[in-house]
Amino acid sequence: MAQVEATTERIIAADAETVFDALADYSGTRAKLLPEHFSEYEVREGGDGEGTLVHWKLQATSKRVRDCLLEVTEPTDGQLVEKDRNSSMVTTWTVTPAGEGKSRAVVSTVWNGAGGIGGFFERTFAPKGLGRIYDAVLAKLADEVEK
Repeated sequence: MAQVEATTERIIAADAETVFDALADYSGTRAKLLPEHFSEYEVREGGDGEGTLVHWKLQATSKRVRDCLLEVTEPTDGQLVEKDRNSSMVTTWTVTPAGEGKSRAVVSTVWNGAGGIGGFFERTFAPKGLGRIYDAVLAKLADEVEK
């Protein structure tokens, strides 16, 4: 099994603390940021950054639905890590300053992909598809915090 990675980023016209706080607000803001690929969103524990346990279903393709139960940690300032209890998937959100009143938000997801021909197609197409989904999340995040 090869590791598969999807990464995307966006410069947002808001300071890093504001952007990070919005991402870490699983009880409020985060649900508003999710495009139609996400369903059954539910905060099961916590709700603000470290210690949050959140559930959702992610439909990356018409045939593939991933049931995710994510434990959230904050290993360093400006970073949220979501580890899926149901799979090898780990998503890391990193927010850093990017000049006066701006920040860079980067989201990177890694998981152990399938082997064989299915794995080839997964490594080829999944990062692009997931990147598009997270581009939509980052666009909604920008809309939310640039008000």
